[in-house]
Amino acid sequence: MKSKVLIIGAGLTGLLLAYRLKKSGIAAKVIEARNRIGGRIHTLQSKNETPIEMGATWLSTQHYELLMLLEELELPVFEQFMEGITLFEPLSTAPPQQIQLPTNQQPSYRIQGGTISIINRLAEFLTNEELILNEKVTHINYLKDHFEIDSESATHYVNKVISTIPPMLLMNSIQFNPLLPENVIDIANKTHTWMGDSIKFGISYKQPFWKENKYSGTVFSNVGPITELYDHSNAENTRFALKGFLQSGLNTYTKEQRKSKVLNQLQKLFGDKALEYLAYEEAVWKQEQNTSIHSEKFIFPHQNNGHNYYQNGFFDNNFFIAGSETATRHAGYMEGAIHSAQSIYQKLI
Repeated sequence: MKSKVLIIGAGLTGLLLAYRLKKSGIAAKVIEARNRIGGRIHTLQSKNETPIEMGATWLSTQHYELLMLLEELELPVFEQFMEGITLFEPLSTAPPQQIQLPTNQQPSYRIQGGTISIINRLAEFLTNEELILNEKVTHINYLKDHFEIDSESATHYVNKVISTIPPMLLMNSIQFNPLLPENVIDIANKTHTWMGDSIKFGISYKQPFWKENKYSGTVFSNVGPITELYDHSNAENTRFALKGFLQSGLNTYTKEQRKSKVLNQLQKLFGDKALEYLAYEEAVWKQEQNTSIHSEKFIFPHQNNGHNYYQNGFFDNNFFIAGSETATRHAGYMEGAIHSAQSIYQKLI
């Protein structure tokens, strides 16, 4: 299977890079280990067709490359709902405090139709031969003038390769021949994986009972298991949900145990109406084998993101490490994923 450029990973960086290359007339192929596109952008259609983000969700006016891409793809955004009473739990022994957040804070935005909209729009430009799912790369072999890329079902012969998967995952899931430089391997194994520690959950409702009681749906808690919570209703305000983050240590619990703890906390915060839900959804990103890799080392959030090593080409400038973690600006966000794709595109053309 021959093409000029092979892109590993069908997340935001990989699909945007393929889209840019195709528009420039450069043959590229994207292969993805999962059975879905998007990577750490993952919008679930919950019960009653309520879209719930299990991955990347928000953007701001500082994310100008993302905003420009959304405008190019004709995808509108809407402001995150924050009006009303915000709850703060400082201690388990004290009742939650009611706070009115100032209205002049910088707003956050969401993409109408869910964050997956940007992924689907980019994928529309690729054929089934250019975007292949369920194909995990196992070996990258460089033979001086080309690469032989082995996956579980095929061998690809290409001139240039771009990996967009997290650097730590890259080093521990794919075998290289010859090996990458030792200093690059070392830094990659000490690079924080965006979303890798997160447990996200969403819970959908027939009615937004929190709004009806003048709550914003926003919660900040030192108690847990919920650490942050936000209104997650859709842009049209016809589908309603709450979405938030759980303490990372709960990855060892079962889904039912986490769900029970979430419902107990929501009942304590909002009353019995919180128990009248339609569906509970969650994503434990540490358990996603195509995102995270187990490590005994403690790695700080964003550690080594945007490192200088990731700005280099390898194997005679024919192999590049891309993705949100490698970006020199806004690493570890959607904006970083886009910046990385734009940077690699400029190098390739």
